[in-house]
Amino acid sequence: MKRLTLLNAVIFTAVVTIASSATLKAVQADTMMKPKPSMEKMDKMDKTIASGSFVASEHPTAGMAKVVMMNGKKYLKFDSAFKSDKGPDLYVILHRQSTPKDYKKENYVNLGRLKKVEGSQMYAIPADTDVATFKTAVIWCKQFNATFGYANLN
Repeated sequence: MKRLTLLNAVIFTAVVTIASSATLKAVQADTMMKPKPSMEKMDKMDKTIASGSFVASEHPTAGMAKVVMMNGKKYLKFDSAFKSDKGPDLYVILHRQSTPKDYKKENYVNLGRLKKVEGSQMYAIPADTDVATFKTAVIWCKQFNATFGYANLN
C-alpha cells in the first residue's frame, strides 16, 4: 500500500511538472518572445510635425531631428546618422531662435540630458509645449553655455 501511495505521488509530481513546463513555454512564446518595434518601424507609425538636419556650431554635429506625434504624445527623434562630440553637461532642448544664442529660460524647453553622442534616440516633449513656437532642436552644453549643434525645424 505504501508503494502504491509513493508511486501515485511520483506520477502526480511528474504530471504537474510537465504541465507547468508546457504552460510556461506557451506564455513565453505568446508574450515575452514578441519583438519590440525598431526605431525604423516606429518611424512608419508616427506623424512628422517638423524636421531638420543638424548643423555644427561650436562642435561637429550631424544627422536629422524630427518632432513626431506618436500615440497622442509628442517626441523629438534623432535618426541613426545623428552624431556629436562628447561634452561634460550636454542637454537636448527646443529653442525659440533659429540660430540659438540666448539661453534665458523663457527661450527654450529642456528635454533632458543627451542620452548618447551618436545614433537613434527619442525624447518626450512635455504635453503643454506648443512646438510651433520653437524653431530649433539644440545640443547644448549647459556648463559652458556652448551650442554644440542645432537643427532648424520646418
